[in-house]
Amino acid sequence: MAIIQVNNKKIHVLEMNREASQTIVMIHGMFTNMSVFYFNIAPELAKYFHVVLYDLQSHGMSERIDNGYNLEAMSEDLVALLNELDLTKVHLVGYSYGGLIALKTAMLHPKRIEKLTVIESPKPDEGDAPEILQKYGNEFLDQYLNNYAESTSLQPSKRQIEKNKKLYEYLFNHTSIKEDFDMDNDLFDIMSNNPIKVPTLLLYGSESDCSFAGDFLKNIIPDSYLLKGQGDHNLPVQKPQWVSDKLLEFMR
Repeated sequence: MAIIQVNNKKIHVLEMNREASQTIVMIHGMFTNMSVFYFNIAPELAKYFHVVLYDLQSHGMSERIDNGYNLEAMSEDLVALLNELDLTKVHLVGYSYGGLIALKTAMLHPKRIEKLTVIESPKPDEGDAPEILQKYGNEFLDQYLNNYAESTSLQPSKRQIEKNKKLYEYLFNHTSIKEDFDMDNDLFDIMSNNPIKVPTLLLYGSESDCSFAGDFLKNIIPDSYLLKGQGDHNLPVQKPQWVSDKLLEFMR
């Protein structure tokens, strides 16, 4: 694990199997951190690929930042990270909000992406930013931590739970995240008029509130494949082996 400077921010990065010829970069969602992939999915992928995990700004062990949560800013941070690690072209995997960052990066920097996977990303205009944050905020954290404990056999400590609650409170009340979310309400509309040309895998939970977003993306991304597994928005921690298998099938 390392802390590196990316666009004047301290970002926590972890690499597995650096010797592999191809690289997968994985982006977690809001209110979580790289652990969503670290325990079950990333080790499976690292048997064949160089895997890069990183904590988004203000998450995990990365530096807390008050602004710059719109998708273009987050995408530029990602590209700066690729440059810092001397990675020209990568497979990109994004979960929830991380999937939206991945989609934005595919729009802005398609030559940097070999294949794209979007896991359980919501449609940005499904409601006002505060409503979306509330929906995927405290309630999501509780569900995520319960599934995390079941998936990893590691029981989150009271301190860890409190830390995640404080992160949510910080992001919601002390950063520009609500305003920044509103900047990207038209993401899917823009993609409808300017389709992504990168081969794309869409993984969604059959019981997820975001499932319709997967259907929508399947219709607007020409070279895309939609698969639905049994689960909800917490699909990566509910069905890590299924997710790993589908990622390897797609990328290999």
